[in-house]
Amino acid sequence: MTHSLITQLKQEVPVLLDGAWGTQIQARGLPPGSSGELWNLERPDRIEEVARAYVEAGSRIILTNTFCGNRLMLAMHGLGEAAFDINRAGAEISRRAVQDRARVFGSIGPTGKLVLTGETSEDELLDVFGQQAKALAAGGVDGIAVETMSALDEYRCAIRAAKATGLPVAASMVFDSGADLDRTMMGVTPEQAAEAAVEEGADIVGANCGQGIEGYIPVAKRLKAACDVPIWIKPNAGLPEIVDGRTAYSITPETFARQTLDLVSAGADFVGGCCGTSPDFIAAVRAVLDQ
Repeated sequence: MTHSLITQLKQEVPVLLDGAWGTQIQARGLPPGSSGELWNLERPDRIEEVARAYVEAGSRIILTNTFCGNRLMLAMHGLGEAAFDINRAGAEISRRAVQDRARVFGSIGPTGKLVLTGETSEDELLDVFGQQAKALAAGGVDGIAVETMSALDEYRCAIRAAKATGLPVAASMVFDSGADLDRTMMGVTPEQAAEAAVEEGADIVGANCGQGIEGYIPVAKRLKAACDVPIWIKPNAGLPEIVDGRTAYSITPETFARQTLDLVSAGADFVGGCCGTSPDFIAAVRAVLDQ
């Protein structure tokens, strides 16, 4: 049964999402190698600036600054014990920024650990993602976005934990591997991803990061054909290049916005941006969609 919020949002599609967060936080002074999620507690004003910028650009759903907020990722910075507080604060910041102008989906990213190699287990993943999802719910999110996943077992655990909150869940994998860049790093196809997500109860299925819009047009078509839930796509601003030792993206906001129409034609109901995108990209997409 479709969650009432998804039914409401789908009355006017495509639904515009937000863009990249990490680079926006770095542009506001986050030192290289430090935890951006810690700023939910230490510099909430800077995080709220990012959230508000996306709302003002026209996003109807923004995420939270919690992508690396699970305790296994936070433990790498000695912050594992603060996981609940960091996630709840991240949700509260985005909630404050949107007021009643947009919806907030809590971001849940991968743990960086593989079940396959014995670094973690499904029981541990369920516990870790369960803690994060509960904290996001406590902070007032409207839904949860499981994103940038590449392993099917971790993907399933994250969706299951998120669904236990009773909130709607968008589930997204990163397709950037294989001869046609149509598989995840762990070899998962769009069809396998869609099937697993729907089995676990995901309300929206999608793809994000990894590549630009052109590569995600065929992926969107395959996801659409493989399931009967809405499709969520957040591509990068093209493929990255190294310029003067830094990662750069050559696609302009205007080009990205025009290409987004092709993504919508391919079946995407929820569209936004990932790496290399900014509020300028979202504003450009908003302008094109409004035309």
